[in-house]
Parts: sequence; structure tokens; C-alpha cells
Amino acid sequence: MSSFFSSVRPITLVVLTLALGGVAAAADQLASFPPLIVPATSEHRPGKFIWADLFATDPLAASAFYCGLFGWTTQVITQHGKAYTVFSLEGRPVAGLTPRPASKAPRPSRWIPYLAVADLSATLALIPPASGQVRAGARDFPTRGRQAIVADNEGATVGLLESASGDPADVDSRPGEWNWFELYVRNPRVVAGFYHQLFGYDVAPDLRTERKDDFILSSGGLARAGIAPLPARDDAQSGWLGVISVTDLDAALLRTVTLGGEVLLTPRPVAYESRFAIIADSTGGSVGLVEYVDHANPADRP
Repeated sequence: MSSFFSSVRPITLVVLTLALGGVAAAADQLASFPPLIVPATSEHRPGKFIWADLFATDPLAASAFYCGLFGWTTQVITQHGKAYTVFSLEGRPVAGLTPRPASKAPRPSRWIPYLAVADLSATLALIPPASGQVRAGARDFPTRGRQAIVADNEGATVGLLESASGDPADVDSRPGEWNWFELYVRNPRVVAGFYHQLFGYDVAPDLRTERKDDFILSSGGLARAGIAPLPARDDAQSGWLGVISVTDLDAALLRTVTLGGEVLLTPRPVAYESRFAIIADSTGGSVGLVEYVDHANPADRP
């Protein structure tokens, strides 16, 4: 997804510490995952983040929260004997939700992003030799494709998806859609090497920051994600943070609280006069929110 966040990283170390730590639902039915692309194409963009799943301890509460916040709608389907919720925006699938066992953890629910791969089996074979772990092996979903969940060499979890219908085009995200993904780790340089080796990313320093350990992951000539350092805290954990675009950040934060969520990071300015915040949903899953202003994209500036 091409975006303002493809060229600017807004997140600070304070953000990292906080980040880690009306529903239109259809009746439950036996159905297939909707394909990512309709009609299907032969376009594939390895390294592009194309999906995200929320693993939630209270699916109904999480569904109500995200539908109320972003205007998403839901369809509950059954796959391999388990309920799975597909979130859509104006009829286009944007994310999924799967139930997770109850936990006493402070934030028991979590989002996991999925990046596109050309050959899932070949990629999974490379994970253990590179000091990663396969957390959930390959599963086939005829209309969706093949997917798995792995952990990188610092334990951060990420999904892999070999799409059966092609990958989404590189276009600017709209409000309510994923805009950027940022990975926070203790050793960004070493972890960047893992993603270069396993997924073919081009890795470059982020020259817009003063730190020497901020990196941009690119593929197909476009920035796909960022890697930044964790603060030196015992309770900081490596992980991915997804960012969703909103039209009005203040209104979105008010709705967050009304819907039972929490504002983890209050709004702060980022590059080109845009604004950024981090929230937790009513079940504990954390996401970033960004509001653009006119001409926020450098390409649109005079």
C-alpha cells in the first residue's frame, strides 16, 4: 500500500512502549474465505503487507468496536470447524478475526499482519535455519490461498500469505484501511538481515531520523514497512504495529473511548503536519491511527 507512511516514520520510542504492551454481522454460515482480489489477477507483490488478523478473546466485543470505529461490516464463516470473522469496508475485505483463549495478560488480544510471499513452502523451509520459528504451519484455503504464521529471529510474529487471487495493487490507502506497518525490536540491524534473507527485502537506513538503527524495508521499488529499536526496558516486547488511516483523528479517539477502548498515545504531530495516535480496542488489541492533512503526501506538496 503506497502511503505517506511509506516515506515517513512517525513513531517514537514512547509510542513503542505503549503499543506493545453498530455491528453489521451476518449469521454464522459455512463459507469460504473471500478472495483478496475480485476478479482474480496474476499480479503478485512479494513483501507487500496484504492482510491482518486480530486474535481476540472476545470476538463479539472486538467486532462491535471496529465496526463502530471504522464502519467495517462483518461476516462470520466457519473454517476447519472454527468461527472466523471477515471485516470488510464498503464490500472489500480488509481484515479478519479469530477467537483466542482467555488470558490474564494485560492486553490479551493482538493483531498479526500478513505479508505476501511467492512460494509459501519454500519460505517456510528457510525459517528455522535463519533462527526463526514456524508458529502455525501452512494451511490451504481454496479461495484465499495458503497461509502460515512465523516468528522472526527476535520472536516477533508475522503471517505469510500466498494469495490464490493475486495481491492488491499499490494504491493509496483510504480511511479505514491499513496504511503502514512498523516492527519494533531490540536489534534492528540483525532483524533487518532476517527479513532481507527470508523475504528479499531491500534494506536501507531511514535517513529522516537521527538514529542509526532505523531501517526501511522495500520491495518492488516501494517502501513496505519500517524497523525501529525498542527502548531499553525489561517489559518491552518485540512486535509489529499496524497503522490505519482515519479522516478525523479527534473524532476517532472519542469513538474509541465511547466504544470501550483506550487511548494509549495521545495525538502528536508527525511529518507534513499530519497527526498520529495509538489506541487499544475493547479487548486489548493495539493499532495506530493517522490523520492526513491536505498535501500530506510529499508528492502532492508544492
